[in-house]
Amino acid sequence: MTNRIYILIIIVLGLGSCTKDFTELNTNPNAPVDVQPEFLLRHVIFDYGEQMSYEGFVAGSLLGQYFTAVDFNLFDRHDLSSPQFGGNPWDFMFTNLRDNQIILDKAQESETFRVYEGPALILKAFIVSNITDIYGNAPYLEAVSGRDGLIAPRYDDQEDIYTGESNILGLLEQAITSIDTYTGNATLDGDIFFDGDLSAWRRFANSLRIKFIMRMSDVNLQASTLQAIFDEGDYFTDLEMSAKFDFTNDQPNNFRMANLRIGDFSLFIMSETIQEILENYDDPRIATFFRPSANNDTVFAGLLNGPDASQTSITVGDFSFAGRIFREETGRLDANFLTSFETLFFLAEAAQKGFINADAQALYEEGVRQAFEFWGTPMPADYLQTGSAAFGQGDPLQQIITQKWLANLVNGYEGWIEYRRTGFPELKTISASLNNNLIPVRMPYPQSEEALNGINFEDAAARSGNNSINAKVWWDVD
Repeated sequence: MTNRIYILIIIVLGLGSCTKDFTELNTNPNAPVDVQPEFLLRHVIFDYGEQMSYEGFVAGSLLGQYFTAVDFNLFDRHDLSSPQFGGNPWDFMFTNLRDNQIILDKAQESETFRVYEGPALILKAFIVSNITDIYGNAPYLEAVSGRDGLIAPRYDDQEDIYTGESNILGLLEQAITSIDTYTGNATLDGDIFFDGDLSAWRRFANSLRIKFIMRMSDVNLQASTLQAIFDEGDYFTDLEMSAKFDFTNDQPNNFRMANLRIGDFSLFIMSETIQEILENYDDPRIATFFRPSANNDTVFAGLLNGPDASQTSITVGDFSFAGRIFREETGRLDANFLTSFETLFFLAEAAQKGFINADAQALYEEGVRQAFEFWGTPMPADYLQTGSAAFGQGDPLQQIITQKWLANLVNGYEGWIEYRRTGFPELKTISASLNNNLIPVRMPYPQSEEALNGINFEDAAARSGNNSINAKVWWDVD
């Protein structure tokens, strides 16, 4: 019995010695416990831009009817709860919103990192606006608060995100103030947009203000603010000012579509919608966006969105695949957050509607010229003088929005969002709809939200017609 007691004591002492300093012994001294803002800023910009460009191609471009998917295409047939190649941007949007919040927290807690405050506020407004414009009501004020123990955030109304407490326009105004009052000597490292130029970030903020004001203009017009921004002129006016970054031809920084198997890449072909619009404009960008059909290299051919592959025999060689810029030559392609041409088209629309005192035609024509430059396609000398692209040949508003839609092909969600707001361009009833021949007007919340944030999800779903893709968001009143 005594021997057993001794053995037990030895075991206990041994266990104690094994657990002493356990945390220290099992902590990797080479693993980082913190990340500097410069690395997070670079990561947020690139990761968000890369992922949204891919999502915009494989999902947003189907909703916007730039491309058609000929197989594995439940999403193209508007079953948006069945994402396949893409169709669920929720996770990476909130992941980057969280990482950007870390930058913002560091900037507001330490004078050393104060230079990052303005850019982080701008990126926060930008990411949140995309979330709410795609999904409607969404977590905002309580989002990305896991470190504070809040893991089930409530959903804010889209109207409040645009106009309520800490609204996205207010974030941009706060960002401009932060930039204008910054007196430190630190440089904005990690800035792959503007190489640390804070004045360029201020232009980015003002360009986003123009966009957000126009986005909600049908329900909350702020014409005097818009006129003041226009008069000041401190927004994107030249393509080189734009918030974008270059892809490369080769990995790891090329456009992700270049890395798909050829069979997967070939599932995406020209939509009949964009074919008709490009041909109506006699627009040479058709050869940049697409390739001639494999079976007849003298024609470009599109297909009506949403075919039922089980009921329709489709010979893909009869149709146009995506252009070389999306696969072999992605170094010519940019990840587009916000460009000068988009800003100019918003201002052209505002001028045409009488929101601002400006020359709508001049803004439209400069937007078109810069859009051609963005895509590296020479614009014909008479493109804006004759034919359908000449301002006033038809409805000027339709021309402005359609040209913006064409130029935003690299960000298909944006084209779909603007269609929902304006009704332009006129999208088609798809071939084999799984949504009663209705074009969706919002993305559904992902199933993960029901599992991980059940009570708040149920409330948000109830306020959107049981998470219906046909429930309009706040600013969509057409």
